[in-house]
Amino acid sequence: MKFSYVTLPDYPIQDSIETIRTADELGYHAVYSVDETWHKDLWVLFAAAADKTSNIRFGPDLTPIGLREPTQVVQALATLDEVTGGRTECVFSIGNFGLLSQYKMDWKKMKPLSRVKEAHHVMRTFLDEGTITFDGEFYKYDSLFTFARPVQERIPLIFGAMRGPKSFQAAGELADGCHHALSYSKEAYEYLVENIRIGAERAGRDWQELDIGAWCVIVCAPDAEEAKRTARTIVAFYISSMPDEQLQRHGIEAAELAPIVEALGRGELDKAYELTTPEVTEKLTIAGTPEECTARIKEIESTGVNHMILCITDPPIVKAFAQKDVDVPDAKGQLRLIHDEVMPAFAA
Repeated sequence: MKFSYVTLPDYPIQDSIETIRTADELGYHAVYSVDETWHKDLWVLFAAAADKTSNIRFGPDLTPIGLREPTQVVQALATLDEVTGGRTECVFSIGNFGLLSQYKMDWKKMKPLSRVKEAHHVMRTFLDEGTITFDGEFYKYDSLFTFARPVQERIPLIFGAMRGPKSFQAAGELADGCHHALSYSKEAYEYLVENIRIGAERAGRDWQELDIGAWCVIVCAPDAEEAKRTARTIVAFYISSMPDEQLQRHGIEAAELAPIVEALGRGELDKAYELTTPEVTEKLTIAGTPEECTARIKEIESTGVNHMILCITDPPIVKAFAQKDVDVPDAKGQLRLIHDEVMPAFAA
C-alpha cells in the first residue's frame, strides 16, 4: 500500500513547502494538489518545492480537462517533470462540477467520459512523441509540437472518477490507474475495483498492476472526539460534489443531505455544521485516533485499493473554510502521526 499526501494549496507558500518537505522526509509516495481556480496554483507551488525535496513525486489530483486544454496540461507536466528530475504524474478528469458551473459550463452537455477518453489519447501521444496531428470530436491539431519533454520514459496518466461504472471501466481499459475521491465505505470501493477489473480484462491488462487510489479526507489525532469534531466542520463543504450514486454506496440518500447543501449555499455555516450529524461524518470521512484510522484504511485495502491519497484537514484549513477553531495537529504533525502509527500496519 502506497501513502500520499494531497494538499489544498491555501496555506502561505513557505508553509506549504515545509509540509511537502516533511512528507518527502517521511517517505510518502507523492504530494498531490487540486488544480482549481479557487486555490493557489499547484504548478508554481510544486516547482518552488522541487529542489527542496529528494524522492517525493508531484502532480495534480486532479486537473480539469474541461477547463485546461490537454496539450497545455502536457506542456506544464513535462516542464515540471524536468524541474523535479522525473518525479511527476497526472490525475485528470472533466473537472469539479461546481467549478464548471461557475464558468457557466454544463458538464452534462460536455460528454464528459468521451471527452476524458479523447483527452487521454491526446495527452499520451503528446507526452510520448512531442508532436500530434489529430482530428477528434473535441480536439484537433495539425503538426502541433512542443520542446517541453519529460525526463521519465513514461509519465503516469491516471483517471479521476467518482460516479462509475463506465468511467471506472475506462480507467481499467486505458489509463495507468484510477483515483476515486470521497468514498469511505467498503461497498463503494468494491464497486470501484470490480469495474476497474472489468475494463482491464476487456483490454487484456492486469488490473492489479494499476494505481487504484482512494482520495480521502482524514483527521488523525490523539483525541478521537476532537478529530471527529474537526472532520464534521468540513464534510458539508464537499457533500454537494458527490454524485447521488456515490452517496447511495454509503447508505445515504441525496435528499437527506439537501438541507445541508442549501444552508451552505445561503452562507449559513453554523447551520450546515449543525445539520451535518456525527453519523454522516462517520460515513463520509476517516477521523479518529491512529488505531481508528488504521482500521478504516484496512477495510478499504481489503477491496484491492493499493494507494491511499490523504487530504489532511487541520486547524488552518478549518479556520479558512468554516471559521472554527479546532485542537488537532497541523498537517505536518498528522503526516508524522500517520507515518509513525498508521503506515507500519501496511508495510509489505
